[in-house]
Amino acid sequence: MKKLVVLGGGESGVGTAILGKQKGYDVFVSDKGSIKEKYKKVLLNNNIIFEENQHTESEIFKADLVMKSPGIPDKVKLIQDLISKNIKVVSEIEFAAKYTEATIVGITGSNGKTTTTMLTHHVLKRAGLNIGVGGNIGDSFAQQVAEQSYDEYVLELSSFQLDGIEEFHPHIAIITNITPDHLDRYEYVFENYIASKFRITKNQNKDDFLIYDADDEVLCDWIKKNTIKAKLIPFSVEKELEYGAFLQKGKIITRLNRQEDIMEVSKLKIQGKHNTKNAMAAIMASKLLKVRNQDIAESLEDFEGAEHRLEKVAKIHGVKYINDSKATNINATFYALECMETPTVWIVGGVDKGNDYTELMSLVREKVKSIVCLGLDNQKIKETFGNVVDIIVETAGAEEAVKVAQKIAQKGDTVLLSPACASFDLFESYEDRGDKFKEAVRSI
Repeated sequence: MKKLVVLGGGESGVGTAILGKQKGYDVFVSDKGSIKEKYKKVLLNNNIIFEENQHTESEIFKADLVMKSPGIPDKVKLIQDLISKNIKVVSEIEFAAKYTEATIVGITGSNGKTTTTMLTHHVLKRAGLNIGVGGNIGDSFAQQVAEQSYDEYVLELSSFQLDGIEEFHPHIAIITNITPDHLDRYEYVFENYIASKFRITKNQNKDDFLIYDADDEVLCDWIKKNTIKAKLIPFSVEKELEYGAFLQKGKIITRLNRQEDIMEVSKLKIQGKHNTKNAMAAIMASKLLKVRNQDIAESLEDFEGAEHRLEKVAKIHGVKYINDSKATNINATFYALECMETPTVWIVGGVDKGNDYTELMSLVREKVKSIVCLGLDNQKIKETFGNVVDIIVETAGAEEAVKVAQKIAQKGDTVLLSPACASFDLFESYEDRGDKFKEAVRSI
């Protein structure tokens, strides 16, 4: 019996353990930290051996195959030791994809991938497809492969998940955009991160499709310089395209076999230029899977958007409160500020992954009246915007940040939580940060 060692006892780890056991592996789960109660229950119910708060190397090195959770960097000693012993280390996506015949739509990008994944899933599900959603969101892909029998999957794929693939091959791949993010995991070399994202297409062939943003210079440049076997399908909000999706007189137009009007941009439930792009990506994927134009348009007109992504929380005393906690990098915050139509009190900060805040300078000058810092180290924010914004206040938690923002904001203003940073200094996750912000707003 082959031994599968799963490093990390979270969603992807436990899902992989269940699928591994079902496929006849001797499974051992090891987590350096503590495992949440809900996951322990699942492991116990499935008679899967696990350990927490330690890695017993003598057990781990007996593995024939190791699945590591995406949060564990390749450069940690344990992973390097496994590689030097020629023990194969893969991601959950690589492991699980071998056991399903389903058609896969894989979606990656620095920003917009969650919204595009949810949007695509929403359209396909409403059109009657027997479809699952997973990867970086929702339930573990591996567990769904073990317990469901979906014909299609829409998977949100982070660069960390793509780093662990060898043969995984989505029929339809989408890259929403690429901007500097997570550079701490890529030796601070942007090219390494770009190459990581493009792993999504490395095993595709001429019968597969790569949908991408033709307005993104980084993407276009990489595509020009590298061989891609899949059929390229661009989308653009800036120019008319011979092939793909573009805008014409306020309408989204597609040209695949022929030119077709899909819908008016003004009817999209989620607004903003970036959401028009997310919608275009979802439209192209849906058309490739033979969904009717009318069904696509109707689905896009009633899609609510992702939680923690420009989520309207409340309007109190004429001040709007918006939760964009999912904005964990500069580019995501750029989109958020671009969408602001009233003077904005901007709550920003957290664990900085090598941010260059100067990219936000013109938007901050135009839209932001004051800044509330929400992080342990706010030096860079203060240095960048100190001469641009009259008021910069430091706070140490969501409740305090909201109270300060409420004092500063006047009727007609917007309070925007869009941190541009990871959340691990003060919060468990960006969801935890967003939830605490919403709680604080609702208790005003």
